[in-house]
Amino acid sequence: MSKRTPELLIQDILDSCHKIMAYTEDMNYNDFVKDSKTIDAVIRNFEIIGEAANRLPESYKDIHPEIDWHRIRGFRNRIVHDYMGIDFGIVWAIRDQYLNELIIAIEKL
Repeated sequence: MSKRTPELLIQDILDSCHKIMAYTEDMNYNDFVKDSKTIDAVIRNFEIIGEAANRLPESYKDIHPEIDWHRIRGFRNRIVHDYMGIDFGIVWAIRDQYLNELIIAIEKL
């Protein structure tokens, strides 16, 4: 169990989401894969999102089923444990297709 409150963990998630969007604001996928610093920053913030989601109490996640906590945690595990095999296309797709939805859902909490 984390010593951080659920409110702080949720803020960590939101902050990391906003950082990812800011770091990649003027990029397309081709720009992204050519920029190792941005890749590192984005991957690190996805790790933070997943770790914060993992540390949330199960009771908190149970009352907020509109967010796919399991999938968030699974993505974190994949990028942490398979760091040399990260598919940047998947990373970009999550950023491009799902991150804004997550931001909206987290802001509603």
